[in-house]
Amino acid sequence: MTTPEHESPAPEYKDRTNRSTGGIAGGIVLLAVVLWLGFDAMFTGDGRTPWLALAGMILVAPFVVAFTLRPAVFVNQDRLRLRNPFRVIVLPWGQIAVLRSGYSNEVITKSGDKYQMWAVPVSLRARKRAARQEARAATAGERGVGGGRGAIGGVIGRGSTRGLSGGGSADGPIRAEGDQFMADLRELQEARENAESAQGAVSVRWAYEILGPALAGALVMIVLLVAG
Repeated sequence: MTTPEHESPAPEYKDRTNRSTGGIAGGIVLLAVVLWLGFDAMFTGDGRTPWLALAGMILVAPFVVAFTLRPAVFVNQDRLRLRNPFRVIVLPWGQIAVLRSGYSNEVITKSGDKYQMWAVPVSLRARKRAARQEARAATAGERGVGGGRGAIGGVIGRGSTRGLSGGGSADGPIRAEGDQFMADLRELQEARENAESAQGAVSVRWAYEILGPALAGALVMIVLLVAG
């Protein structure tokens, strides 16, 4: 883990953001359930129950947010920024060695550090569906229409913050949405890794806005349980 010795110049264009729509939807549902159960226990419970319910909400809600609503990937011409559940990692393109896709999507730096992209999950079902579409397209002698390859660089130039669409280019393979996103990242990394503005050190920051409330809730819960 390293920290930047100096800040690289601010990017010329806005970051492009990629987030998991399913994760956001699931997070909203989970938060609604946690709040509903918690407030119900607070207003109808007796004795220590309201305090335990409050401590439980303070403990659980940050973790729900961390693993569902928080993860995001921010891309611009100079750097890749990962907002994972408990950390924010800023990786200049010049520091990235490999963008790897397997059972998870990962970034490996030239120093050997590895960081997972929580906001770009791997879907084996989507990969199988893309493989079937590719096979049908090959049989029919034509390709399906989807998100164009190399779209990240072009969209960054327009300051867009929309996520990538799935698919492939008209003259390229049909891929699952996450795999296509990773392919576009690799193209942008190859194009920008030697750019002067894409150099600098890797920065890692812990998400104290998540860890702080969760720790507070845990301490209150422990005190209440110990006190009997």
